[in-house]
Amino acid sequence: HLVDPSPWPIVASIGALSLTIGGVMFMHNYSGGGQLLILGIFTVLYVMVTWWRDIIREAAFEGQHTSVVQEGLRLGMILFIISEVMFFFAFFWAFFTSSLTPVFNIGGVWPPAGIEVISPWGLPLLNTILLLSSGATVTWAHHAIVGGLKQEAQTSLYLTLTFAVYFTTL
Repeated sequence: HLVDPSPWPIVASIGALSLTIGGVMFMHNYSGGGQLLILGIFTVLYVMVTWWRDIIREAAFEGQHTSVVQEGLRLGMILFIISEVMFFFAFFWAFFTSSLTPVFNIGGVWPPAGIEVISPWGLPLLNTILLLSSGATVTWAHHAIVGGLKQEAQTSLYLTLTFAVYFTTL
């Protein structure tokens, strides 16, 4: 499956590079860091919108997404999800290894000396509740869409976005 040549991969790469370098420059108070960070954010957002627009156009209007292409897109998403699962597995493996068998480099204790531990019953619990609630409401939206219940789908998606904004602002 080959579609028309697209500028979006290179533009997205340049935007991500600008975002990263601008973020580092901004955090270290270099001049121009904030502007480069904002440029990177807007470039990445612009690419996200236009690239998805192109994919939708290819699928819906040009008919280029045959069953073979759809299978390839599905496989790509599955591989992405598997890579994310492996990333989180490695992250938690490292955390539990460090916390359950602390090495002498950190004094043989967990948490290491000088680290102030936050209570899990405050903000972490609220964020967990928000994440679980947004997962439940987006599942509700999915079932409403499948069932053809437009108003219920809009309501549940609105709730999902509300949870997402609230989670992000905390």
